[in-house]
Amino acid sequence: MARVTLQRAGASQLTPARRVELIVVLGALTAFGALSIDMYLPALPSIARDFRVPIGSAEATLASFFLGFAAGQAFFCQMADLVGRKPPLYAGLLLYLAMCAACALSTSVEMLMVARFFQAVGACAGGVVARACVRDLFGPHETPRIFAYMMLVLGVAPLIAPFLGGYFLIWASWRAIFWFQFAFGGAVALAVAIRLPETHGGAHRELHPFIIIADYARIFRDRRFIAYALSASASNASLYAYLTGSAHVFIDIFHIAPQNFGWFFGANAIGLIGTSQIAARLVGRRLPETIMLNAQTAHLFAGALLMLVSLTGFGGVLGLGASLFIFLSFNGAISPMATGAAMRHYGVNAGMASALLGSLPFVVGFGVSLVMGAVNAATPLPLAAVVTGCAVIGLALHLFLRPRDLLVKATTAAQT
Repeated sequence: MARVTLQRAGASQLTPARRVELIVVLGALTAFGALSIDMYLPALPSIARDFRVPIGSAEATLASFFLGFAAGQAFFCQMADLVGRKPPLYAGLLLYLAMCAACALSTSVEMLMVARFFQAVGACAGGVVARACVRDLFGPHETPRIFAYMMLVLGVAPLIAPFLGGYFLIWASWRAIFWFQFAFGGAVALAVAIRLPETHGGAHRELHPFIIIADYARIFRDRRFIAYALSASASNASLYAYLTGSAHVFIDIFHIAPQNFGWFFGANAIGLIGTSQIAARLVGRRLPETIMLNAQTAHLFAGALLMLVSLTGFGGVLGLGASLFIFLSFNGAISPMATGAAMRHYGVNAGMASALLGSLPFVVGFGVSLVMGAVNAATPLPLAAVVTGCAVIGLALHLFLRPRDLLVKATTAAQT
């Protein structure tokens, strides 16, 4: 019996309203990670004070979330390819809801750290399944544009989440943040049950270790995939460094009130949304690979500007905020173009490829967040140095790992 109710063959027949509806639901699924991180950032100093621990210990709960998000994707990608997209998605949503409650009821920073890890394991199911569904529904050539449109939905989370988190600290406490996340998770689960179809069109395969190992080996031998995945992960690690260190820089160093922290964080979300939509409009006129290369090059120059502002103190907090805005905006173009280019040739194993694309940035982000948590500096210079270093490494990996024929083609197109 065919379980598929909507496949790529019928994607062109979708009405505009139905396409928008699917993009919104899939975008909301990818927003679990961003919402769970960004609402939480203004609360880090409060959590440190509440549990009477150093700020680094509170930031370690963010690192545990990154690690859980990376670890969970290996499991959910297998389930998404083996039994269909929706069953593992429901399992992940249920775990997410349970861990939201556990976070809200935590009595120690260690308990919060464990709960955040498993909350991330549940949250990652949304992103894994959403990326695989896009590949199922829209095909290889349209996926970069669809991923960029999903960035528009995803961008709403960092735009409003820090404001919500800051005001929850005024109205209630940091624990209320997790109860809100519980409500959001329940609403998205209901939308999935009602409006998201099963999109897995292949036969469900037997779960066998040798098959899994062979499938992963095939993906890791794909130099095109690895080039985009690793270089984008390195570039986007700058975003995770910012997520970890920004609350300390703006709230503790520059004494910005937690409820006003969202203005700085939300501005960056606008930049991410803007560049993602510019990239979406360029798809069709430019290769996704070319757009990504141009964005990473601009990322590097923006990092040099950020370092200059941090070293000189030019403009104070506004100068730092403006230079971070310019720098982080380019992440909005890098991520969807890398995802679309890397997954272009994956069908049956789209779940595996999606998981690797999703987990690698969080593995790198875990390491970067530990570095930021260990640096308790009184200036923004360490943050600027780490994020700029990520931009340098990302561009270098792109140029070094990318197949020569693709690099020549993209470079020629970029010069044209």
